[in-house]
This record gives sequence, C-alpha cells and structure tokens, in this order.
Amino acid sequence: MHSVNSSSVSFSALGRRAEPPTIARLMSMALEQKGLLSLAVGFTDNRTLPVRGVKATVEVLAGQGGEPEYLQYGTNQGRPGLRQLLAERLVMAEPELKANAVAESLMITNGSQQALYLAIQVLCDPGDIVLVDRPSYFVFLEMLTGLGVQARSIPVNAAGQIDGKALRQSLVEMEKNGETKRLKAVYFVSYFSNPSARSLAESEKNTVAQVLTERGLIIPVLEDAAYRDLYFRQPEAARSVLGLSAWEAFPKLYLSTLTKSFATGLKIGYGFCSDKAWLKKMLHVKGHHDFGTANFNQAIFEHVLAGGGFEAQLARIRPAYEAKMRCLHSVLKAEGLSALGWRWAEPTGGLYLWLEAPPALDTSMDSAFCHACIREGVLYVPGDLCFGDVAPKNFVRLSFGVLSESDLVEAGRRFVTVAKRFG
Repeated sequence: MHSVNSSSVSFSALGRRAEPPTIARLMSMALEQKGLLSLAVGFTDNRTLPVRGVKATVEVLAGQGGEPEYLQYGTNQGRPGLRQLLAERLVMAEPELKANAVAESLMITNGSQQALYLAIQVLCDPGDIVLVDRPSYFVFLEMLTGLGVQARSIPVNAAGQIDGKALRQSLVEMEKNGETKRLKAVYFVSYFSNPSARSLAESEKNTVAQVLTERGLIIPVLEDAAYRDLYFRQPEAARSVLGLSAWEAFPKLYLSTLTKSFATGLKIGYGFCSDKAWLKKMLHVKGHHDFGTANFNQAIFEHVLAGGGFEAQLARIRPAYEAKMRCLHSVLKAEGLSALGWRWAEPTGGLYLWLEAPPALDTSMDSAFCHACIREGVLYVPGDLCFGDVAPKNFVRLSFGVLSESDLVEAGRRFVTVAKRFG
C-alpha cells in the first residue's frame, strides 16, 4: 500500500490560495468539543425548527398522484413555481417591481453563499477590488481572499454610519493610484447585519450610490438581505437598492435565503439580478457547479410558501429570538461587562450581538483573550475577521441563535469571567 504524497500535486493559483475557512473551524469546534458553549457560529435554534411542517409537506408531496417530479433533476435556474412565489413575496416589500419580471430574473441557489460566489466569480479576476461594508460578513471576506480579490471597506463615522465625504476621498485616492479600473463591485449586508446587527438607512445606501455616480463608477452592487425577515417586532423600513432611484443605473443583485428563517439544513437561497447578461453568466457557471439546486428541497419550500407555512414559522421564531437576545444582553449587563468598558447596542433583529472591547484589549483569534475563553468553555467570533482592511482587534461577535436560554446565561457568565481577568 503506497501513501499519497500530496506535495507532488501541482495546484492552480486558486488551489494555492485555498485555505480552510474559519467558519468551518468554528463549526467543528462548536459541534465536537465537549462542554464548549458556542456563541460563535450562526446556527439557528434546533428547538424551533419546523419538523412537523416539513414532515407534513413531504407526506403531501409523496401522496400526490402522477410522476414524482420533485425527486427528479430540476432546472438550473430553479423551479418556476418557487421563483414566482419568491417574486411575489419580494414585490410585497418592493412594490415598484413586477412579480412576473422578477421571477424571470431570479435564480435559486444552494444557500445565498453560492449566489455570492457565482457573482464574484463572474465579475472579478485576481487583484480586482470590491467595496464592502464596515464591518462585513466574514465568510464573504474569506471568499474574496480565496478568489484573490481585495476587499476595501466603505468608510464609516464614529457612530458606524457610512461617511460619504470619506468615501469620496477614498475613491479619489484610488483614482490617483490607478486602482478604480480594478474596482468591480460593491457589497453590503443591509438588514440586521452579520455581524453588527445594524440595518443600513436608505440615506446611507443613497450616499454610496451618489458618490460612486459622481466618480463615474457605475459598478455592480450586491445587496445581501439574508436577515431581512428576522426582525423582532417591526420590519426595517428602508427599501433595498431595487427600489431606490439613486441606484437605478447600477446592475443590481439582491440576495436572500430561506434557510436562516426556516430550516438551515435545506440550504435554499435566491438572487434577483437586474442585469440579464450578468444573470446569464452566473447561470452558466452555476450549471458547471451543480446543473440545478436540489429539486426536492425546492419542492418542499414551494409547498411551504404556498400554504402559509413560511410566515407561520417566522411568527414562531421572531419572539423566540428576541427572548434569547434579551437573555444574553441581560446577563452580560448583570455580570458587569459594561462596567469593564465594553460597549454594544441592543439589536431589533437578527442573530447577533456586536461587542466593542476597550481599545487596548486584543480579542483576535490567536489572542490570549480568545484562548482564555476557549479554556473557560465559551467560543465567539473574533471581530477582526469582519473587516476588509485596517482591522481593529477589539471587537467580538456573539450569536444567540442556537443555545437555550439557560446555556446563554452560562455562556454569558463564562465570557464575562474572562473579561474580568483581562479588565
């Protein structure tokens, strides 16, 4: 028996850049390390997963007469019925759109992550640049790195809001350096953001569009709305780029997912693209990836959406996630984290608390603080992973999605115990 010598393999540039994603490492630790309470990975709550609804849907599908088409291959773009239902739902939030036109330009993907990968893969070459929100979705940032694409943060002010003046100056500097020809797209998570749980105001979105327009940079925009449905009490009033006149001239890709808000294991995301050529290219590459997202999973979602099961699940999880957020928020306060100089806002939706530690405290992945937390039995996402450039090392993302309230209390106490040692 001869062992395989992997060092003899000659990899492509993409293969040489490929590194294990941090999210996979965090997920493995959360699932495998006994006694570790994970406030890191954005898993959803097992206790609220719609087991009965999925079971009933599968029984209905299996009980139908005729050919079991739902167990056959589907189309590359996605089931027409599901695309129409998603289009009608999107039009409810963006009434300027027409449902039939949206359905024609909507693709179903293996989670919204695949749509993000497709979009960047057909837009960017290694060395190209993408503007990203600050902070931003760290899995997307790692994806850019893997593709050899540079992330540049959209400047923000002291309150964390987009700073139009600073963005204008940043673009001027890029022009002087000859970099704007490599600027291929702008990306932001706009509703109850991962990681900050903040939503972008329409004025902030418009500011980005106006500054780009001034500089003659009509580049594709990717709006990641994965958490738009996960508000606690009231939906975010801000429209997406699809309904804002400032973005009218820009090629637009609006992305969302059904997994975070229904069942993550079914892995169904979708993207509506306003530019036919861009959509066509993404679908061509998608055909090479999988020639069709899982048809059975799509059929389940189509039935759930048509029968009102999706809205019923949202009505169930919204108060559950609000209660869990308040639980973790309260224990951090009660245990004295604020008194140690830590700051955070109480979100109105999403799955995360975004904590800012005192400036001198290093909370990055290989820091003494992070290792102390793991020894104490609690895991978090180091915030420096969430910045495209000039990354501060004193931020932390905590997820309250998966743990029970009793475990959230214990995890919060463990976290503050470590913070006190370093305070």
